[in-house]
Amino acid sequence: MAEPSPFLVIVDPQVIFAADGSDWQSPFWADAEPNILRLADAFGERVVVTRWLPTANRSTSWGDYFEAWPFADVPADDPLYDLLPGFEDLSPHPTVDEPTFGKWHQQLRDIVGDATEVVVAGVSTDCCVISTVLPAADAGARITVVADACAASTAENGAAAMHVMGLYPPQVQITSTATVLASRATTT
Repeated sequence: MAEPSPFLVIVDPQVIFAADGSDWQSPFWADAEPNILRLADAFGERVVVTRWLPTANRSTSWGDYFEAWPFADVPADDPLYDLLPGFEDLSPHPTVDEPTFGKWHQQLRDIVGDATEVVVAGVSTDCCVISTVLPAADAGARITVVADACAASTAENGAAAMHVMGLYPPQVQITSTATVLASRATTT
């Protein structure tokens, strides 16, 4: 029996992480975005998009977090949390909305399966991407992180996150958009 085709998980392509003037704007989003869109085109219906939403319980450490980042302490339906133009209709699956950095929870696992192959791209490499990748690998998924389709908060933080994720082979592999696209071209 043939292995199912991998899913592409696009982590948090939201206004808050890309908009000019946002305190959380990744300076690398403009470089990552075209690679993410190329990957999405190649994965077709096997694309899942996630969003981080500020719905966590404020009586926990999330309350401290929002005190540190008051600009982000707005309702979940605020335009800051919207998907960026071009990302709203990339997936036939519902958007996976989570109030946590990591997205490897039941909603995402229900779509991609628990022990499957997942290709990951998105923002921020050093927060939501790494927080999704490591629990997914720990749960038994085979993860490929597309380095040039991820956007970090800083070059140093992005390099550190890639280094940490790279410490988990064979569960986690780090690669490039060109390599993933070439692989897909030979298997489809």
